[in-house]
Amino acid sequence: MPTVNDQVIDAVVSTNVKVLGEAAAQALGVAYQSLAQSTGLAMENAMMTQGGMQQITNSATSVATSLILKQGSGGG
Repeated sequence: MPTVNDQVIDAVVSTNVKVLGEAAAQALGVAYQSLAQSTGLAMENAMMTQGGMQQITNSATSVATSLILKQGSGGG
């Protein structure tokens, strides 16, 4: 059975240790990136909801103002 050079074994072991050492940092990076993305989407949804509520408020204010003006002029 042929033997493997000790330098090759050391290179493979070093590479494996490096990959295993970096795995935790990469996993945390992915987790933080997902957290940032979900937080951004939550803020976007809140902004869209606020904009929709502002449109409803504007419509209600317009209707109320119209009714007040009609009552003031004796039209209703």
